[in-house]
Amino acid sequence: MQHVIREAITDERLDLLERNLEYHLQVADVIERYGYDRGLESNELAVVINSANCGYLEIGAALEALEKEEPGLGAAFYWELTSSLYRVMRVYNHDDALFREEQLREWAEQEDEEAREQYEFPEVQKSLPECIRTTLKHRDERLNGRHLLLRHVDGRFKGWLARLRRMQTLSRLYPKSGHDLGDGYYDSTPLPSLLVVFKQHDAIAACFDEESQHMLESSPEPTLSLVFSPHDDAEVEKTKKIVERFILFNCELFQLVEDIQNWGPNHERRDVDRGELSLRTA
Repeated sequence: MQHVIREAITDERLDLLERNLEYHLQVADVIERYGYDRGLESNELAVVINSANCGYLEIGAALEALEKEEPGLGAAFYWELTSSLYRVMRVYNHDDALFREEQLREWAEQEDEEAREQYEFPEVQKSLPECIRTTLKHRDERLNGRHLLLRHVDGRFKGWLARLRRMQTLSRLYPKSGHDLGDGYYDSTPLPSLLVVFKQHDAIAACFDEESQHMLESSPEPTLSLVFSPHDDAEVEKTKKIVERFILFNCELFQLVEDIQNWGPNHERRDVDRGELSLRTA
């Protein structure tokens, strides 16, 4: 099974993924849970994909350019991209940073006045682009944004929008239920497949850098996990399709990431040095 899946991933796709993140695929009859190995039933195998780091998307400049094309276009692009990502993988974005800030404020309230003064709050909402901040709690405006995107499918940023449309299609086909590894109890939350920030050192990046120090200290939940019977042709085929769509979605995503990275006044790739010990990709 592992060989079949690897054969389905072309060298070009593999190179694209390896440039952006580090996924590990394993097909085995033993899985790690609660810090020790657990055997599956005699007629079962598990497909597990784990992430050893996470991809990185700095999207603020792209949204600004889309907003200049037409007000609301950048916000529409961001919310539709976010919606598609949520269907397939774990991401770390403004939602996680806002939750982190809320946690910090709750912890500070439980401290005495002297200890409370030691807390530094990231003020995430203030750091968001205006187009995102103004639509943060207005779901109706986000839905209307889909029509706005359709008006620009042949426009200046048609390449970005075409990739977004393919991601939307793949995410709708991607099953959220089925055979998995059980009750989902793991020592920690999974390392996200993608960190989405608006600027290189914004409040979202700061929150992630703080939280990510603990993400690999214990056994995290896999990025993708499926249990199937190798003797059941229907289950084998279903598992292959899920993995294939996961890979195709990731390829569209990271090609979009690179398209945005390469875009700019001089069309030069803006590499970011994030340090040897960072969980983000270099």
